[in-house]
Amino acid sequence: MKEYTLIAIISIFVTIIFDKLLKINIFKKRIFYLFLFIILIFKLLVNGYLTGQNIVLYNPYFFLGKRLSSIPLEDFLFGFSMVSSTIIFWEYFKK
Repeated sequence: MKEYTLIAIISIFVTIIFDKLLKINIFKKRIFYLFLFIILIFKLLVNGYLTGQNIVLYNPYFFLGKRLSSIPLEDFLFGFSMVSSTIIFWEYFKK
């Protein structure tokens, strides 16, 4: 089973649910997408280096095997979830 893929997809749904429940609406804010783009650039640099140099290895049994450059697709899903949920909770507790 592709556990890494399944957990990555679930993390996206959980993040969206948190945004709705906490009424932060981060996905409606333009600045969020600019921030996400900046994070994506650094993710490509750092994660690309780590996976491209075989410093970090993935067992193909646990993920789809689809990659953008050398980075597994699931890493982008997790990255989106981590960044988004951090901003959601930051905004919630800032109130």
